[in-house]
Amino acid sequence: MHPPLDNLQSLSFFLPEIAIIAGVLLVVFWDLVARGTTRITGIVAITLAALATSGAISVGYLYKGLPTLKLFYGLLAFDAYAHLFRIVFACVAAIIIVFAVPAPETGAGTLRRKGAGEFFALLLVITLGLNLMVMSRNLLMIYVSLELVSVISFVMAGFKLNDRRSSEGALKYVIFGGMASGVMLYGMSWIYGLSQSLDLAEIAARVALDTANEGRIPLAVLVGVVFMLAGFGYKISAAPFHMWTPDVYEGAPTSITAFLSVGPKAAGFAVLVRFFSEALEATSQSGGDLTPWGLIGGLLAMATMIVGNFSALHQNNVKRMLAFSSIAHAGYMLLGFCVFNESGVQAIVFYIVIYAFMNLGAFLVVAAVAERHGDNENIESYYGLGTRAPVLALLMAIFLFSLTGLPPFAGFIGKFYIFAALVEAGGSWNWTLAAVGVVNSAVSLFYYARVLRAMFLTKPTTDKPLVTRVSWSTTAIALAVPTIVLGVYWGPIYDLVARSVSGH
Repeated sequence: MHPPLDNLQSLSFFLPEIAIIAGVLLVVFWDLVARGTTRITGIVAITLAALATSGAISVGYLYKGLPTLKLFYGLLAFDAYAHLFRIVFACVAAIIIVFAVPAPETGAGTLRRKGAGEFFALLLVITLGLNLMVMSRNLLMIYVSLELVSVISFVMAGFKLNDRRSSEGALKYVIFGGMASGVMLYGMSWIYGLSQSLDLAEIAARVALDTANEGRIPLAVLVGVVFMLAGFGYKISAAPFHMWTPDVYEGAPTSITAFLSVGPKAAGFAVLVRFFSEALEATSQSGGDLTPWGLIGGLLAMATMIVGNFSALHQNNVKRMLAFSSIAHAGYMLLGFCVFNESGVQAIVFYIVIYAFMNLGAFLVVAAVAERHGDNENIESYYGLGTRAPVLALLMAIFLFSLTGLPPFAGFIGKFYIFAALVEAGGSWNWTLAAVGVVNSAVSLFYYARVLRAMFLTKPTTDKPLVTRVSWSTTAIALAVPTIVLGVYWGPIYDLVARSVSGH
């Protein structure tokens, strides 16, 4: 490991984030000076250019095999793990732009033409926050970056100013977010009080020393980590910190819901894994009687899967159903986390990549159907969709089958690696977790099948064909392709993920 770089030296390795910052400034400037139709076009072009530049630079970093560095005096990590997530965040934000652009003929959609500048500037700022989260290797930086993402998320969740559900969801988001952040900060104070450091590596050294001396994990560390899990759990929608999720997802614009279900969740898992691997040096060998991390992680995973899947069974609003579904998928990812070995981390990151495709695709179909039904997101809107919009219905079926984890779709491969990591680790506890995961996957088929039945086995309420935007249809097809392809040929992507997360 190279010594920490100073601020000037770090800037040359901070180019993806500098590109995003430049994009924010340009979007604000263009929004002030431009008029007419060129205003929206310019804002979208600038946002896409900033994201493309950030993603392209990160791809270059990843393929050059640059050494691991500590940026800004050790606050941020420069490594392949961070580069991979930088690319994921840039791609997810770019897809959200397709969701959010107003309809050409009416100007309707996630945002009105009037609020485009603010929306896209916020989208870039939250992407910057996600990058900082995954790079953070200092407790203070973890907290600041998480708060940056949270505060912008509060604003975006309530972006529909005249919608009561949106305002209600945003207010609940603020309340739960504030509580989770306070509890997390309190936990960090315990860790700092014991180690006298905010640096993850220095914390690890002190925790290892005290654990060896006491023969068990120090009580201060256990208390601090449990409280910190409130902040991490809130960000990834893990039970019992999930209660904001259904209302926020239902009330927020669909584009924001799709983004929150993938971007912050992925960043939450990324920083969770980094904290446990670097600050606590949690491995499968460090478990046993010394540390309870496997037990805590497993209980969290089971609770999250059960709450998510069984709550989704009774939902009539499809967007709310997908909100509970996203909670359940956080539980599946937590199964890989609680193994505490490289196979588990690789399975989590690979699952996140796959989950981005299938979940964004499902929400895109929800947005397309709701737009033609007066923003009605209930399952009745899907009656007879197989005859009214066969391509759209087929795409939705692909995404739902993949979310269930059925072969030959990518979701099956993602869950296979999660369960394989548990089985490979061995032990009755891991086998129990794998069994609970399989049962929950079977349960999820019931509520996904309700949508499939509505689309293909229920008579439509009208014979009028459902025509959606060309850009949305094209993007949905583009998301369905990797959802299918990665179910039969996933080797190169998994190998890339494995190389990127090596060492975490």
